[in-house]
Amino acid sequence: MQKNQWLMPLSHQNDFHFSPSPRDFIVEEIPLYEWAGEGEHLILFVRKKELTTWEMVKVIAEHLGIKQREIGYAGLKDKHAMTMQYLSLPAKHEAALSAFSHEKIKILSTTRHSNKLRIGHLKGNRFSLRFKKVLGIQQAKLESVLDWIEGNGVPNYFGYQRFGMHGDNGQRGQEIAEGVRRERDRRTREFLLSAYQSKLFNDWLSRRIEISRLLETFTEAEAEKVAGLPVGTLTDTRRQKHFFKILAGDVMMHYPYGRIFHAEEVAEEAAKFERRDRVPTGLIPGGKVKRAEAASREVEIGYDVQIPENGSRRYAWIFPTDIVRKYVQEKAQYELSFSLPKGAYATNVVDLLLGRRFLDG
Repeated sequence: MQKNQWLMPLSHQNDFHFSPSPRDFIVEEIPLYEWAGEGEHLILFVRKKELTTWEMVKVIAEHLGIKQREIGYAGLKDKHAMTMQYLSLPAKHEAALSAFSHEKIKILSTTRHSNKLRIGHLKGNRFSLRFKKVLGIQQAKLESVLDWIEGNGVPNYFGYQRFGMHGDNGQRGQEIAEGVRRERDRRTREFLLSAYQSKLFNDWLSRRIEISRLLETFTEAEAEKVAGLPVGTLTDTRRQKHFFKILAGDVMMHYPYGRIFHAEEVAEEAAKFERRDRVPTGLIPGGKVKRAEAASREVEIGYDVQIPENGSRRYAWIFPTDIVRKYVQEKAQYELSFSLPKGAYATNVVDLLLGRRFLDG
């Protein structure tokens, strides 16, 4: 990678337009496995618009006269999009479902399966977006950034929607974790604590990106000094080809899924990251989770706080796949589709394309 190449996507503010709406933003869930075709659970493939997944589940549950918890889903989908996802419910309600009708929800197909859907039981999502007012040189800029994304991937930030309309869900979750706010509703409490965990992950990721950017300009020793890191933290990092640098003790994970382990041979892990065989992960703090070691822990520890929920690891970096591009010149529109692994947000791609400054978290 050429020096400062990472800065290229952020060096301009594009004038073309993208607004999440059912016409211009479509999300389709990619199931983790094939459905059994038989069993005690009914799998619904549902299209919705202008509703959250929770709101859709409530509508269907009320129609069937059942508890919302009887309906399973693998992921939460954006309200401001046309989304297609899978739901599960006890098959005994299949007959009552035949009379279901709603202006914002359409059941596209049904099949049987042996178990209820749970959060995370999906492979990923396919996103289709339409950018407007793409004229002349703006098309070239967009294509250039897409080339960069296709070759390098994108940071795996949690999207803005994770933090609520006012962006304060993380702060509210922090207040719950610190005991200065009480929330009696269990689901709301867990959601806000999760938003706080997400904020800490985003802050950590911004810090690691800041360190990687320093290594584009400074020597390892100079970057350690500027970043306030102990001597030796960045040893054997600057020569790595990928922008996002692997540190000794990073918790790596096979990509796009697999086991996690600590990075010991940094150069070897960096080469495998470059080949997309494995990816460094960031900490979602909480209980029962593997922590980084050595140099990586020097950075991670600043974002590892006490939270009364279990933690986990999340990919720090992701690689969009199956990218399809189409420029419609007569309409000055650019159509783009791509797939991302589960838990990844399309906003990480969109923000780079629009030239927004989002790397500060």
